[in-house]
Parts: sequence; C-alpha cells; structure tokens
Amino acid sequence: MAEPFKNFINAKLIEDMGHALSNAWSKFDAKAFTAQATTGVEDLELKARSEHITDALIAHLPGDFQRTSEILLKSLADENRQNGISGWAIAPITYYVALKGQSHFEISMNLLKEMTKRFTAEFDIRFFLMENQAQVIEILYSWLDDPDHHVRRLISEGTRPRLPWGIRLQSFVDDPSPILPLLDALKDDGEEYVRRSVANNLNDIAKDHPDLVADIAAEWLKNADKNRIRLVKHACRTLIKQGHKNTLKAFGYNEPQVELKQFNVLKSQVIYGTELEFEVKLKSSLADDQNIIIDYAVHHRKANGKTSPKVFKWKMATLKAGQNLKAAKKHKIVPITTRVYYPGTHSVELLINGKSFGRCDFELIINK
Repeated sequence: MAEPFKNFINAKLIEDMGHALSNAWSKFDAKAFTAQATTGVEDLELKARSEHITDALIAHLPGDFQRTSEILLKSLADENRQNGISGWAIAPITYYVALKGQSHFEISMNLLKEMTKRFTAEFDIRFFLMENQAQVIEILYSWLDDPDHHVRRLISEGTRPRLPWGIRLQSFVDDPSPILPLLDALKDDGEEYVRRSVANNLNDIAKDHPDLVADIAAEWLKNADKNRIRLVKHACRTLIKQGHKNTLKAFGYNEPQVELKQFNVLKSQVIYGTELEFEVKLKSSLADDQNIIIDYAVHHRKANGKTSPKVFKWKMATLKAGQNLKAAKKHKIVPITTRVYYPGTHSVELLINGKSFGRCDFELIINK
C-alpha cells in the first residue's frame, strides 16, 4: 500500500525546517518552533498538519512580512532542491504567504514563484486570485516564458476552477474567459508536465461550459501535432465519456450510422465477485468510412432500489461501408472501496458515439 501523503509531514521534516530557518536567521528559535509544530501533529490529517506548522511559523517568525520574506527566501533549497527547505515542507510556507502576504503583493508573488520551483504553490496562489484577480493574471502573463517549467505549470494549475483539494475559484467557474488566453499560450509547451496541467484546467472548465471546451477542442485540433492531440483528448475526457456531441464531432465522431444486430448478456445472473459478460454485433449502414467509439454504462442498483449509471470506456474503431463488427466484453463485479453493491436487477447499456443503443438487464446475486 502506498504511503499516505500525511506521513510526509512529520517530526523529521519539522526539525529540518527549523534548522534551515535558523541558518537563514540566527534569531530563529528552532527548538521552540520544533516543539510547538511537532506537538500533536501525528494525530492530524494532511491539511491540518500543514496548517499546524503554519501556526508555529507565525509564532516564531518576525511580524514584519518584508523581513520574514527575506528569511524565507534564504531558507529555501537551491533549485535542485538541495540544502534547504523543499518538498512537502513548502506547503506550510506557501500558506503562511497566503495568510500574511495579501498587503505585500509583489513580494508574495515572488515568494510563490520561488517556492513552486521546489514543490508547488498551486493551492495558495488561489487566495491572491480571489482578492486581486486582475493583478495576478497580469503576473501570470509575465511568467509564460519562464525557463522553469514548474513556474509555467503554476500558471495553469493555480488557475484551475475546480482544483482537487484547493479552494474553488468561483469566478472562473462562472466565467473562465480570463484564463483561456493563458491556456492557449501553454498548449504547445515543451514539457508534458505543463501540457497535462493545461488539459486538467480545460477538463475543469468542461464541467460547467461543455460547449465552450468543445469549440476550443475543435480549434486546437486543427493542424495539431501528436502532443496537442494528446492534450485535447485528456482535456475532453469527461465530455467524451458523457458522449457530448460537439466534442465527439471535433474528434471526427459523428452521429453513428450503424445497425445493431445483437446485444445481449451471456448470463442473466451474475454472482458478486465474478464477471458480467456481454457481446455486441453491429453493421455499418453508411456508404463511407466512419469512426466510432463504443462505450458501455453499468446501471448499478442503489440501496433505495433505483439505479445510477457509471460509464466505462471500451473500444474505438473505423468501420468501412457495410462492415460488420463483433465484440465481447468481460466486466468484473468485485469489491472496491468506492462502491457498495446491492443485489437485484442491474443493467448494462451500449453507447456508440455517445448515443444509447439499448440496455440489457442482469440479476446480481450476492451470497452472504
């Protein structure tokens, strides 16, 4: 099992922070800081651990933010993340900047820029976006050509409307237009790390503005190289899964012209812990080649007897005129942490280019 993230913020990390800060400022009481920051930290979860350390920083750093900023910069590791503060230890410091640096905008932006090179500042730049959106956007434009890819990634990741674990940027949820030029400027960045962030930002936007993202996808796919195509596919993953027509059209998937010859489950009863098996046979009814995406949705029975669908990717194909296609699928129904299964009638639905081609019921048997 992977190590929980919270365990990376531990007593050793706090001790190392105290040592780096005392090297940067001789008056820093590393012993008192470490004692305060480590007290009770093991009982806390990830975010609470970070904030607990921030409280200790506030207690032991100078009240003069400009002086503190000098100390913090001096305490940072070099850009190879050696000999100073880096990694998870950056998180309490970026939060310190968010809490104490609002009235020192330029100093704070510089701090976040330097800190993101050593971990990330994507969560705490959001506090400044909420208070000074126009000013932050202007700064982000100036970072577009920064040689450090972590800084360029901060532009796209820090402005994500719905960043997981981060504060929602409701203004961008409502109107993402201020950040679209930034994403456009980064779409062909030389680093996959940055392009992936651009895709994730667009995927956030797609949840509230699907037609807008479909239009962007269609534009970006013109004369696109393989890297941009990969970015747009990742950006549109939610829309593709939902069968959003304009998005599918941007990728060349139009209204499917097929005749369904067969769609059935192989066993009407499925034992929990085994597999649902089904097969499909279809024939192209178009005179030209056509691209199709075949997905399926399992309509899981809930505790109240109703069902809710979960879409799964299956396969992509190019059908020639009159061509037949036959495919079979096995879908495991086994214990997972994200779902509780209930016995009774479920169904599997066939989706082609986002269009439903029918459902087949099956009975889930759970032996206790």
